[in-house]
Amino acid sequence: MLTPWLDPLPLVAILRGIHPDEAVAVGAALASSGFRVLEVPLNSPQPLESIRRLAQSLGPTFLVGAGTVMTPAQVHDVAAAGGRLIVMPHADVSVIRAAKTMGLICVPGVATPTEAFAALTAGADGLKLFPAEQVTPEGLKAWRAVLPKDLPVLPVGGITPETMARWVNVGARGFGIGSALYAPGLDAAEIARRGHAFAQAWTAISKNAKEHRA
Repeated sequence: MLTPWLDPLPLVAILRGIHPDEAVAVGAALASSGFRVLEVPLNSPQPLESIRRLAQSLGPTFLVGAGTVMTPAQVHDVAAAGGRLIVMPHADVSVIRAAKTMGLICVPGVATPTEAFAALTAGADGLKLFPAEQVTPEGLKAWRAVLPKDLPVLPVGGITPETMARWVNVGARGFGIGSALYAPGLDAAEIARRGHAFAQAWTAISKNAKEHRA
């Protein structure tokens, strides 16, 4: 289940390009900002070693895994490194099934309702709406009329603290945050500052949404 991991703060940190030597410091900076879900894309330098170090340093109360997972073989590699999350740019059902067979949480990327329902049938725990710029908030609003009510749908692509509200208002349950949060070369203090900005934006948006529903 993905939802319990998103409940504290439903933002996934996408650490594309991270190097193993900075993984522990970056993980600690994000933890201080409230992040509990961290993804190391497999097209980063030595991604499996970064996943291993993050998982070991942060412990079992954090969900650490890989992004840009393309094959079932890579799912096995991530699990061997201690990763428990598989994030994909696509909705290949063989990768989803491999992840679920190994007891991992899987969030495939989808850009159409057909892909979304195929992914759910294969066992996906949530959906990565990717690229978010292509689908748009209006597209997600239409999807929400037919998707399961409590399904986590996380837009990814171009998300900033200023753009989150539009998505939440049409049914987003969280976000994947990439270069607006982390980029190679940023120091831990700057990453923490950006992380706090995203967390504060989410808190404000959530409060407004609850008051609107009341």
